[in-house]
Amino acid sequence: MSMKIVRAAAFAAIAAVAVFSTTPAQAFEAENPHCIAPSNPGGGWDFICRTTAKNLFELGVIKDAMQVTNMSGGGGGVAFAHVTKERNDDNNLIVAASMSTSARIAQGIYKGASFDSVHWLATFGAEYGALAVKKDSKYQDLKTMMEAIKADPRSVGISGGSSVGSYDHIKPMLIAKAAGVEDVTKLKYVAYSGGGEAMTGLLSGAVDVLSGDFSEMTGFVDSGDVKIIAILAPERIKAYPDIPTAKEQGYDVVGANWRGLYMPAGASDEAKEFWKNAIMKMTESEDFQKDLEAKSIEAFNNFGADMDKYVMQSIEDITNISKEIGILK
Repeated sequence: MSMKIVRAAAFAAIAAVAVFSTTPAQAFEAENPHCIAPSNPGGGWDFICRTTAKNLFELGVIKDAMQVTNMSGGGGGVAFAHVTKERNDDNNLIVAASMSTSARIAQGIYKGASFDSVHWLATFGAEYGALAVKKDSKYQDLKTMMEAIKADPRSVGISGGSSVGSYDHIKPMLIAKAAGVEDVTKLKYVAYSGGGEAMTGLLSGAVDVLSGDFSEMTGFVDSGDVKIIAILAPERIKAYPDIPTAKEQGYDVVGANWRGLYMPAGASDEAKEFWKNAIMKMTESEDFQKDLEAKSIEAFNNFGADMDKYVMQSIEDITNISKEIGILK
């Protein structure tokens, strides 16, 4: 082989390597995307997954329709363990999250879990907590209910769509503390697997009061089946001006619950970037904003480093509140 041919071959090989090395890697695209709602149908986590699935597909951000699976149990612990132990490197999986998720990590309810057990993807909404009763309940206002609890903390059954120690549990405890109840851990709290089941418990008469998020209750308020006796907002909600705040009734308690998503910590960087950008694009959609407004959920967006900072602060805040009201020592 002549020297010219050798040099030409060598140059071609070098050029090929250069072209290959400078060509960007093929962008990640989700295949058979999957969202897990850590509760039964009808609650806030279920809303997160189904609304996300609908909007991402309609926007064309994902080419395949997203599968939604309800995986209840352990106040979200079954789903959390499933993700961290069995699907830690799944690039196509996202999971509904909220203040209750960070609360369980703070309180050690998810055994062995910490902030970095998963990859925190985004928050995209926040809504206020509320207390609701059946329309014919003897507790037609917050004061009447709190007087009964002060007389006997076990006399009023309170349901929530999350486990003991969750944010649904903490909300009435904070109000009871503001009312002067000495030991708020004595409140009778009945945990259900999701807001839908908790509402069924209220409507069936199994409990007296429902502690949950405002969006879980509005449909039943509109139908006349339930009455919200207090919303934990700084002022009345414009869409429901007749619903009083806890604050105006003499109990200075304001409580908002963030809505968002996490994904497996072991997923690829490309997948994490894809899902972050996908959710960012979704939050900019007018249709998505309408979905939030229909549930009286306010836009509340955190991504990337801001999301990490927010969740870390959320865990710290819940830890402090839990110690203050006696859930944690």
